[in-house]
Amino acid sequence: MSEFVEGFGLLSELPRAVSVFGSARTPADHPHYAAGVAIGSALAQAGYAVITGGGPGAMEAANRGACEAGGLSVGLGIELPFEQELNEWVDVGITFRYFFVRKTMFVKYAQAFVILPGGFGTLDELFEAMTLVQTGKVTRFPVILFGSAYWSGLVDWIRDTMAATGTIGPRDLDLLTVTDDVAEVVAVIRAAEAGRSAGDNGGGMRAPLGPSDA
Repeated sequence: MSEFVEGFGLLSELPRAVSVFGSARTPADHPHYAAGVAIGSALAQAGYAVITGGGPGAMEAANRGACEAGGLSVGLGIELPFEQELNEWVDVGITFRYFFVRKTMFVKYAQAFVILPGGFGTLDELFEAMTLVQTGKVTRFPVILFGSAYWSGLVDWIRDTMAATGTIGPRDLDLLTVTDDVAEVVAVIRAAEAGRSAGDNGGGMRAPLGPSDA
């Protein structure tokens, strides 16, 4: 309970924001890191705060891009035996003990999720977001997978196995956008925001799946 109170208190005045996820293991000289910097910068320039897990790798990249572009850079860390401190590009930071509290903060204060290539933790956050959107717990909430080469196999499996066997609905794939274009990331988020302002909860939203869906 104290973690919820502390998180709500720290983030209550946060402006509109986007949560960006990705691997802590992404090296600084990797194209995925450069993509994270570019996404963080573009979101900051569009007027969004950038929220990450506050760690190294892709999280650091997005925080760095936002910070260098003059935006607000937020880090929500987690206490783990092998985890590091919040990265140096975080302006507003907090470290949680419990994953479920941390994930609540990622969703509560964000208008969209951008998912860079990552591992089990990134997938956990991705499917948590997808479940919330699918069940209507959050509305008009874009979930954007950045890096079609990395994500295409997963998207193909969701479509060809899950959807084909009926374990998800035929329109559930429409909840995802796959892209390699930073400008499209911002455009999708802005379109969703405009839709919410117009009273559209996203029920008819169609998200392009990118190259693997061609």
